[in-house]
Amino acid sequence: TVEADKFKGFFDAGVNRLSIGVQSFASDKLIKLGRIHDSNQAKTAAKLATECGVTSFNLDLMHGLPNQSLDNALDDLKTAISLNPNHISWYQLTIEPNTIFHSKPPKLPVDDILWEIQDQGIKLLNEAGYQQYEISAYAKPGYQCQHNLNYWQYGDYLGIGCGAHGKITDTSTQKIMRTIKVKHPKGYLDDNRDFLDKLSEVDESERPFEFMMNQLRLHSAFSTQQFQTSTGLNISAVLPLLKEAQQKNLMTCETLDNQDFWLVTQIGQRYLNDLLEIFL
Repeated sequence: TVEADKFKGFFDAGVNRLSIGVQSFASDKLIKLGRIHDSNQAKTAAKLATECGVTSFNLDLMHGLPNQSLDNALDDLKTAISLNPNHISWYQLTIEPNTIFHSKPPKLPVDDILWEIQDQGIKLLNEAGYQQYEISAYAKPGYQCQHNLNYWQYGDYLGIGCGAHGKITDTSTQKIMRTIKVKHPKGYLDDNRDFLDKLSEVDESERPFEFMMNQLRLHSAFSTQQFQTSTGLNISAVLPLLKEAQQKNLMTCETLDNQDFWLVTQIGQRYLNDLLEIFL
């Protein structure tokens, strides 16, 4: 649950964007997902964000939920759009290991329904002025999430706090390091130990896939120079694989000012896992 004074406090402190984890506006679906809020509380949270002067907020919404029909999913999306957020993260439920759903799988919509939800949902969002710029991200012009774009473009970030992960590139040596802070709060607060639990280097052989795993989620092209700057590798390391993806109509290549730009096709977007397997 959220309160108006908390939102106002965030805004007064300089926070300029909030993300509200609604997941669904259907109370029965929220119960299935183990959420503690109900439909009315989800709507109230979004309205409070606007009333408190938050200039940019995102709603997290899921589809492909247990026993969810096409109409159910689109109703959720219509409700989200009616609340006028600047950004909507709309993603399909995936069953992760070590979760209740993994041990007791619920009845999920069949593939045909999932494709229909996806197709009609994207059309609905486009008609409402939201542009899809990533597999699960839709934004009004000027409101793309810069935080997530940095991840997807294989940028660096600091992991601050208990259990936080970070990625840091040493441009002088071209080393890419990953950091993990101490996971347990008690250990993190212990004055006698280092906050850092693990520091590891990303091997050169792992960098191409890591780059593609993030970058190919985007609906914008990446350049040869971007790949080389981000990974410290020459484009020749992945050029045969890029050409294979191109031959399978999963990617296209356009040359501008002597620079190649690679873009995922609509088929590649739909079969992203197949595309990523090329780079494994």
